[in-house]
Amino acid sequence: MATAADADAMRRAIELAARGLGSTSPNPVVGCVITDASGAVVGEGFHQKAGAPHAEVHALSAAGDKARGGTAYVTLEPCNHTGRTGPCSQALLQAGIARVVYAVGDPNPQATGGADTLRAAGVEVEQGLLAKEAEAGNAAWLTSVRLGRPYVLWKYAATLDGRIAAEDGTSRWITSPEARADVHRLRAEADAVVVGSGTARTDDPHLAVRGVEGAVQPLRVVVDTEAEAVRPGARVLDDAAPTLVAVAEDADTAHLGDTDVVRLPRAATGLDIPALLAALHGRGVRSVLLEGGPALAGAFVAAGAVDKVVGYLAPVLLGAGPAALTGGGITTIAEALRLELTETVRIGPDLRISATPKER
Repeated sequence: MATAADADAMRRAIELAARGLGSTSPNPVVGCVITDASGAVVGEGFHQKAGAPHAEVHALSAAGDKARGGTAYVTLEPCNHTGRTGPCSQALLQAGIARVVYAVGDPNPQATGGADTLRAAGVEVEQGLLAKEAEAGNAAWLTSVRLGRPYVLWKYAATLDGRIAAEDGTSRWITSPEARADVHRLRAEADAVVVGSGTARTDDPHLAVRGVEGAVQPLRVVVDTEAEAVRPGARVLDDAAPTLVAVAEDADTAHLGDTDVVRLPRAATGLDIPALLAALHGRGVRSVLLEGGPALAGAFVAAGAVDKVVGYLAPVLLGAGPAALTGGGITTIAEALRLELTETVRIGPDLRISATPKER
């Protein structure tokens, strides 16, 4: 049975795992804490980059001989396969670890089985400690493996009366510098940032990460069905980060030159969202930050492809102007997409609210 000390060690492993957000894709974020036979912490580590040593290897290296007879606390079941690195289950066995406690089982059929390997070798293995917390920290990767599509976080900024712009279309700036800086953190944690043609036309967004040290720039994606919104000279076409323009199969893209373009089937309105997500997944994208606008957000909601909502609400009233969401396939209150609040945080003068759909 897990003790308070076990929970403390796993909580620390979850904190360590979060340090890898934005740099490990297409691999998961993983944290590991090693305690010696007396229960003292002797090693810590986290997965820092795809292709680099896994969390367990970093923690075992820090622990050295003190790991023998000790316990390893890992946020994800130790892997059991050889890829760009060796299997962590074998590394734990070679280090003489006597007990392994992990939070979440590995759903990847190529890597799972580490727990069975460890048990077969006589190691005491326990699963499920702080599983909910560990799942939340690794939601993007777990979703991509389980559903075969990228995890989608929809972010929007609005006034308290739900407007994302004034009646005349002006929208800079509804939220504070602190909130906008926090959005760059979300960008840094995502593999791709996605906007629609309306946002591209109105805002000429840049979409690259700024102000986050060591950030890996996400893929900038513009959903431009008719290939009319992204024109030569658009900020999104500079060399600050890679860019992909998603267009309809019959769209004329001659003006885009050598810009990376993906052609997708049309839907009733715009492009087919599942096809877009499949195309991104095929390019190694495991997490998407959906930044706008309301029509594209509605298309994602209608497709059942929003896994988390983060709204930045400013203490401002406009009274008129576009809403944060249009469409969504919702026509009556009975069809409303009910959300579960997971966090409310004050960001400067604004409020950041995070929620996840109750039914996915």
